[in-house]
Amino acid sequence: MVQTYGAAPAEEREDLPPTGGIAGTGEGDALLGAEASARRSKRDGHATLSSSVGNLANTIIGSGMLTFPLALASAGIIPGMITCVFSGCVAGFGLYLLSICAVKAPHRRASFFAVSELTFPRAAVFFDAAIAIKCFGVSISYLIIVKSLLPNVVAALYHDLSSSEPPAWALSGRVWITIIMGILFPLSFLRKIDSLRHTSYVALFSVAYLVVVVVICYFFPIKGTQAPGEIHLIHFTPNFVSTFPVQVFAFTCAQNIFPIFNEISSNTQARMNIVIGTSIGSAVLIYEIIAVFGYLTFGSKVGANIIAMYPSTSLFIAVGQLAIAVLVMFSYPLQVHPCRNCLDKVIHLGHVLKPAGEEEVDDGHGENADMSTFKHAFLTIVIVISGFTIAFFVDNLQMVLSFVGSTGSTTISFILPGLFYWKLSHSDPSSNKTMSRAALALAIYGICIFIFCLSFNIYQVVRPSQSVH
Repeated sequence: MVQTYGAAPAEEREDLPPTGGIAGTGEGDALLGAEASARRSKRDGHATLSSSVGNLANTIIGSGMLTFPLALASAGIIPGMITCVFSGCVAGFGLYLLSICAVKAPHRRASFFAVSELTFPRAAVFFDAAIAIKCFGVSISYLIIVKSLLPNVVAALYHDLSSSEPPAWALSGRVWITIIMGILFPLSFLRKIDSLRHTSYVALFSVAYLVVVVVICYFFPIKGTQAPGEIHLIHFTPNFVSTFPVQVFAFTCAQNIFPIFNEISSNTQARMNIVIGTSIGSAVLIYEIIAVFGYLTFGSKVGANIIAMYPSTSLFIAVGQLAIAVLVMFSYPLQVHPCRNCLDKVIHLGHVLKPAGEEEVDDGHGENADMSTFKHAFLTIVIVISGFTIAFFVDNLQMVLSFVGSTGSTTISFILPGLFYWKLSHSDPSSNKTMSRAALALAIYGICIFIFCLSFNIYQVVRPSQSVH
């Protein structure tokens, strides 16, 4: 049963004017009428259920899946599989809470900022700034992955298909990300996340290929594959401390749940539950398959990147590395989209939503066009060019991204969903108190993960200096 905080059902509330701390009340009543209904009726979403699932699943499934076999090696098959399912369920619960909170925001204009203004208005700008930084950092990591993978793919293809050596430019990662940006640059300018559905489908096909690689290489090992180490059902090691956060962050996708809610046609809770459940469920299944078969193939000798464990001279594996490059390449615009939207909120410093009764701008496709064309282009160019520049000159952002992930991912996936729902339902006597307590527990869980991961990252930085002295 969908929680409504004592208000009208979700499908009815979509026809009501913005209320609460964002839109005001007195003037909002004047919007009730045929004219206001006709205006809002134009703004129904146009994204399909399948495209919404594809985009959210592509946001979830990334290069982190390559580390899941190591996660199993750090704890054993049974604990590793349990923690994977647990992490997926907790992330799914956070998305569910956000989808419920989205209904309280103005019609088809839900965002972290809009919900923050209803719950913690003074912190709204800081929340969006944190999300923008997080998405920007992840987008850079994608470019660095492409930069490191494609030269290896070219070398493997030449080794397998030709007796000649590849040209020097083809082995340069900087050349390849420059070429790739020619594809990503126009994709990053798309206003609607639904416009990225086709690239998400291609990326998910790449994931399917990786699953095939890991499964086939277990049953039919490629010549030159090293013998497996020990395999345990339950065997906790110190590495579990570092691999558990990887599983937690592997399900991060909350930055795109609001755009999907705004764009999907008939955004009822039932349809959003299908999107969330299918996306999270698919990610859990894929992670489990890669983790189990990757661990069974190499045992305790498995590394942090499962695809790098196979002989690089194999064309089969080279195509797998190319699939990873395609996956992260087409996941890049899905990070630019929320980054741009959050930066827009930060620039406006809390004044992005129109007052009640003021005409909303509509682009003719049911999408809000608050952001001017110039600002949209300017922010996109700033994000893409600055990210490309950093990725061009930097080869390793692992430590920076670990700090960004432990803080930003935890905040948007656990802390904010829990606090948002708890705040909205806390003072409502008709709300489900069990759900409210569960939401608060999710926020506390997120804070614990935040502290644990941040402390561990600080320890990783300080430890080398300690060993010197």
